[in-house]
Amino acid sequence: MDILRLLDDLNDLATEQPRTLVSKLTWGLDKEEIAMQIAKVRACLPQEVKAAASTVRESERILDSARNDAHMTLESARKEADRIINEAKADADRILEQARLQQERMTSESEILKLSKSQAEAIRNEAERQAQEMRRGAERYAFDILVQMEGVMGKVMQNIESGKRELQKNETPAPAPVGNRDRARVL
Repeated sequence: MDILRLLDDLNDLATEQPRTLVSKLTWGLDKEEIAMQIAKVRACLPQEVKAAASTVRESERILDSARNDAHMTLESARKEADRIINEAKADADRILEQARLQQERMTSESEILKLSKSQAEAIRNEAERQAQEMRRGAERYAFDILVQMEGVMGKVMQNIESGKRELQKNETPAPAPVGNRDRARVL
């Protein structure tokens, strides 16, 4: 969790949305003293923590962007695959219709009939082969897009892991708050 965001939330709770008991005293604490102590804690944080928080936010933005890109690319690949398959089906239907018409025209003589059946079968087989080939091409295209997206997501995950390791490596204990704690108590 982002420590800077937590400090902002604490400041809001203590100074912006307090439960006031008497005048400006909140739960026995002075609002201004709380705000000052939070500011001191924020100032004492190492620059690496602030940089790490920025890195985490940037990583989250990159991850969201990569997810959106992956979704759009996958959707585009699906549409392209559907279009190719529909075109292949239409071509196959057209070729089959041509073969059927050609077969009907050639039925008048037995030799022509044999030849037409053979040609129709060859055309039908060719149409089915072409349709299957187009379908495989569409599936290969979709697979390649998914492999590319997997690589992009892998790089994003590596960046996130690297950022987490950097945060853990640079993690230092927070300094003890400075100031008179008794002054803020209500008796």
